[in-house]
Amino acid sequence: MFDFNDLRKKFFDLLDGVDNLKKLEELRIKFFGKNGEIKNLMCEIKNIATENKKEFGSQINNLKSELELKVSEAKKKLHDAEQNIRFESEKIDISLPGKYKKLGKLHVLSMVENEIINIFIQMGFEVVNGFNIEDIEHNFTGLNIDEKHPARDEQDTFYIDKNHVLVTATSPIQIRVMEKRKPPIKIISPGTVYRSDEIDATHTPMFNQVEGLLVDKNISMSDLRGTLDLFAKKLFGSETKTRFRPHYFPFTEPSAEMDVSCFVCKGSGCKVCKNTGFIELLGCGMVHPTVLKNVNIDPDEFSGFAFGMGLERIAMQCFGINDIRLFYENDLRFLEQF
Repeated sequence: MFDFNDLRKKFFDLLDGVDNLKKLEELRIKFFGKNGEIKNLMCEIKNIATENKKEFGSQINNLKSELELKVSEAKKKLHDAEQNIRFESEKIDISLPGKYKKLGKLHVLSMVENEIINIFIQMGFEVVNGFNIEDIEHNFTGLNIDEKHPARDEQDTFYIDKNHVLVTATSPIQIRVMEKRKPPIKIISPGTVYRSDEIDATHTPMFNQVEGLLVDKNISMSDLRGTLDLFAKKLFGSETKTRFRPHYFPFTEPSAEMDVSCFVCKGSGCKVCKNTGFIELLGCGMVHPTVLKNVNIDPDEFSGFAFGMGLERIAMQCFGINDIRLFYENDLRFLEQF
């Protein structure tokens, strides 16, 4: 008669060494597979005496049920253990704060430009954009800049060819608008401009401007002063004072430079304003009659004013920045301050 205890002991000895589901499956196949121990026992029934077959078969079934139960229990135990290990490794402490994800934001120059544009839009100005490359006619001639003017020299201007340049100011868009429209005209033109300057703390060969133009009947210098005074107060605060100093520009007559009261000392005098109490902000003036004639607008019937300001200069004044190169170096330590 076959000794079932030996087979049972063999099974439990092997089961004690099982520490993962893969080994358990190998043990199951060894005992319950097509060529396993239990299958081999069943094949022995034909060799058992007839009177003992029933008992022998019953013992095989009892052993099979017992061992299958142990395999099932071991499988559940190993599965739970592996799940616990996985859960432990993936455990999240929901009481911890979430990870901060930095979001992109506008560059400081874009912020200042948008603020300036919004101020003039509230005053009824329309935004018109220009080009990076302009022809000589619109960049110089139409603006009353004659052929001997220093601005036309190659040491000051980037020439693409003899008839085209990288735009030196946003003023050419004013000429293009006046060529196509009849007054009243009320526009501002933001854009990037290029000049052949050496790079230092206050100069760069590429910078940004916002220029404005208003042409209509009976426009005077007082309209210009009132518009720019209101702009300065909206940009820098209601206590801001302005002053206008005579200047010269070939495309305006009379021409002026506008100063605003120093944002640091509030007009009392400091190093920033060189103890004058004022800081230069922009250039402006009444549109030169020759410029109006160049675009077929009658200067006896219409008049207008124009102004232009550098974004970098305004941003430097607003935030106390002393080096223009900081705007273009993409140093996050600088940019994240805004």
